[in-house]
Amino acid sequence: MNNLLTVLTLTFALTATAAQKPNVIVVMADDLGIGDITPTNPECKIKTPHLQKMAEEGMTFFDAHTTSSVCTPTRYGLLTGRYNWRSRLSRGVLNGRSNHLIPAGRPTLGHLMKKAGYHTAMIGKWHLGWDWAKDKKGKIDFTKPVKNGPDINGFDQYYGHCGSLDMPPYVWVDTGRITAQPDREEGVTRKDDRYGWYRKGPIGSDFQIAEVLPHLFDKTIALVNQRAKAAKSGKPFFVYLPLPAPHTPIVPVPPFKDASKLNPYADFVMQMDHHMGQLLKAVQDNGLNDNTLVIFTSDNGCSPEANFDLLKGHGHHPSAQFRGHKADIYEGGHRVPFIARWPGCINGGSKTHALACLTDIYTTLEAITGQRRKALGGEDGYNLLPVFRGKKSSGRETLISHSIGGSFAIRQGNWKLCLSAGSGGWSAPRERAAQKQGLPPTQLFNLNSDPGERSNLESRHPGKVKELLALLEKQITRGRSTPGKTVPNDREIKFLPAGMASKK
Repeated sequence: MNNLLTVLTLTFALTATAAQKPNVIVVMADDLGIGDITPTNPECKIKTPHLQKMAEEGMTFFDAHTTSSVCTPTRYGLLTGRYNWRSRLSRGVLNGRSNHLIPAGRPTLGHLMKKAGYHTAMIGKWHLGWDWAKDKKGKIDFTKPVKNGPDINGFDQYYGHCGSLDMPPYVWVDTGRITAQPDREEGVTRKDDRYGWYRKGPIGSDFQIAEVLPHLFDKTIALVNQRAKAAKSGKPFFVYLPLPAPHTPIVPVPPFKDASKLNPYADFVMQMDHHMGQLLKAVQDNGLNDNTLVIFTSDNGCSPEANFDLLKGHGHHPSAQFRGHKADIYEGGHRVPFIARWPGCINGGSKTHALACLTDIYTTLEAITGQRRKALGGEDGYNLLPVFRGKKSSGRETLISHSIGGSFAIRQGNWKLCLSAGSGGWSAPRERAAQKQGLPPTQLFNLNSDPGERSNLESRHPGKVKELLALLEKQITRGRSTPGKTVPNDREIKFLPAGMASKK
């Protein structure tokens, strides 16, 4: 009876709060591994008390994934609810000078939340391109406005930088307006700083590399303070906060510098955790706690820039027990931290092993705001509300992953088929080396018995390989992996690796 009462109470609270349209803040770290915070790794050697507290007040996912193991494509997947490889970007990432990737007509979280009556804001690292004004030689004219930024993707306002924090140009753009002209060329080489390097380029007079992380949190907190009154009177806000950390340049500031006793990467993670605590406090101080959903996640696994060997010497493993890291098709590349905190609706301290993908955020917010599913938008997303309520699954049974080199993997249950001879990314064996070694072009793993993806079972289970290949092809050609009308991809998609072309 007590359990039934709890479920009924939680269901009522969720329905009631959803009707009030909760404020939503989505925070995405950059290059943070699943082993780098205590909620998802009990053996973590980095102190992350604020994220631990967030987990104790919310729900921690242990089987959550990005669509890609690298920056730009994951951001595309998060915002569109659509697998990144369906877009025109088949591999790699954009740079700080790239033109916009998401067309104005493509549904995004910004459009979705705006239609639901939300004030929408993007603050942070965009890394999906926008259109700088350029002269005939391709040089950026910083006196002219930026076009086709996050504003065409449904955001009422945005404030941020275009690419990763190690990619020039280094200027702030505030909803199409550059806040200060570059007054110098600046950069730091890897030789000069193993952790804090960034490529040389123009930098704005108000842009300080080491202050970027706290500055973005300050901007977000200011927005929460500003929008709190309207939020309480029926005009909720949606904030997308993609962080530049702990990606390079790894630049922790006092009192976090040397605080971890590990290395600057660990220090930077601690600093990020501290700022998350400040943001959550701002939500609470404004009386928005019970009716604000805060999601914290990462865009991919940890990067080798963190210095794996040194961290390993201290007993810390950024990918925890999983194989690989950023860029790879292995779990360490795309299995990431995911914590959802919504005190009015999610039981504190909840833990789930439900399979989830960042594309699910789109469909979840669609459900929370009471909007009907459409043919476009969230083609690869499942509603996580049942999981928030305590269900074991959202209905998601499959997951398609993608590496920096364009390699695919498909997961169904505990079975995972990697369409690559090696990592598909940066860890050994890299693809060319794996092919030279004569390794098979596919790898089949059972994640239940082999979470470290060490035993390739493809030769023992040819039927399972064939079955998963057919499932992958179906989900690719349908333009969606969810029930609904078949829709087109943005390009012709080739998914078979070298050595299998003749078998298609």
